[in-house]
Amino acid sequence: MAKKSIQAREAKKGLLVEKYRVKRVALKKTIKSSRDFEEIMAAQFALAKLPLNSNPVRHTTRCQQCGRSRSVYRKFELCRICLRQQLMVGNVPGGKMSSW
Repeated sequence: MAKKSIQAREAKKGLLVEKYRVKRVALKKTIKSSRDFEEIMAAQFALAKLPLNSNPVRHTTRCQQCGRSRSVYRKFELCRICLRQQLMVGNVPGGKMSSW
C-alpha cells in the first residue's frame, strides 16, 4: 500500500498536466513549425518556465486499489497483484484466471 502523501502528490501532478496541456502543445508546435530563430528561442524559454511537474512524462500511473506504481495495467488501472486478487474473486469482467 502506497503512502497517502505519495498518492496525493501524483494526483496533484495529474492536475498540473491537464492544466498546462494546451499551452505545452501550442509551444511545442511553435518550436517545430517556426523558421524564425528568435521565435523558437522565445517558445523554448516559455516552455522552460512552465512547472516541471506539468510535463506528462513525470506523471505515473498508479493502481486504483493500493496505489502501487509499478506493473500497472492500463486497461484495468490495477497492479498485477490486485488484478490477480480481483480475477480470483471474479470481479473483473471478461477476465479469466488460469491456474494449473
